Amino acid sequence: MTDPQIVGWAHGAFGKSEHPDTEALMADVVPAALSHAVVEAGDVDGVFVGVFNNGFSPQDFQGALVGMGDKRLARVPATRYENACATGSAALHGAMDFIASGRGRVALVVGAEKMTATEGAKVGDILLGASYRKEEAEVDAGFAGLFGRIAANYFQKYGDRSEELAMIAAKNHANGCANPYAHMRRDFDVGFCNTVSDKNPQVAGPLRRTDCSLVSDGAAALVLADPETAAEMERAIAFRARSHANEPLALSRRDVTRFEGARRAWEDAYAMAGVTLDDLSFVETHDCFTIAELLEYEAMGLAAPGEGYRVIRDGTTRKDGRLPVNPSGGLKSKGHPIGATGVSMHVMAAMQLAGEAGDMQVPDATLAGVFNMGGAAVANYASILERVR
Repeated sequence: MTDPQIVGWAHGAFGKSEHPDTEALMADVVPAALSHAVVEAGDVDGVFVGVFNNGFSPQDFQGALVGMGDKRLARVPATRYENACATGSAALHGAMDFIASGRGRVALVVGAEKMTATEGAKVGDILLGASYRKEEAEVDAGFAGLFGRIAANYFQKYGDRSEELAMIAAKNHANGCANPYAHMRRDFDVGFCNTVSDKNPQVAGPLRRTDCSLVSDGAAALVLADPETAAEMERAIAFRARSHANEPLALSRRDVTRFEGARRAWEDAYAMAGVTLDDLSFVETHDCFTIAELLEYEAMGLAAPGEGYRVIRDGTTRKDGRLPVNPSGGLKSKGHPIGATGVSMHVMAAMQLAGEAGDMQVPDATLAGVFNMGGAAVANYASILERVR
């Protein structure tokens, strides 16, 4: 099997959208993605849709909504995927398997979520559907409460790293100011992020509001083609590697101070690609909470367990550092519309490699790492991408 390549993309604005639902959000990015790839709708062999939903909308059967929003695709086989916060990556992997198996030559991947129309307490309960409810349903503050527990356990084991979490938040907000698609394009300094206040209250455990990603609406899309077809396209971004590793859903069954599934996903990706961490130009990683980014530094091999704080303190992951992490602003600034996130992260990486990232551009970017996870590091997806055309 030969993995397909990314030949086009589109990204909508993340935030509180005037679009009423995922149908409209997807209809906004699909034509733009096809146009960017210079692909006709009639050439699309399969549509792969990532929408978490789980109660955000009474309308489900989300795969079929792409054809409702764009009638040219109404009779193209479409499938909806769900894998918590890694829903977009699950849809991407489904499309890649479809092409790699020879069942089609061109595929469209769309990720979307409409979250802001739902009342806040209900949003928290919907997101807890990505936890193990038999043990975790009563956690305070929803999913933030789960990551608050993770942060508290980490601090107990390795020391209070609140200031380093604030540094991660400040870094990502500074990066997000350059991202025209970001939900919150505001620069918050470390002092603000590290101080509990009326504007930055404590949310769960040691986590403050600035440690938590945003509830957002949004959509993003990718067009994939087999290598032979991609060779005729204007641009082509190849996957040197893609991996998927899982861990038990229940936090009680693993060491929450180490993201072992993330570590295995990264190690598998490095091995498949024949590269090391030092070869990467930048990484887009899943900072649903700042503690997640800190743990992911350790999982990707930037630091030993308990020493992720050194990476943000010495400037390694700044945009001008040795390995820029989240030059897009990450989920923290860009926003986190659940089903769109994994697709968005790959769009951001492809833009960088194609030299089309505008003010976000990392100079001389040649090899990208992407890490997207579902739940509290349960479903872990790592990709390594490079431009071939």
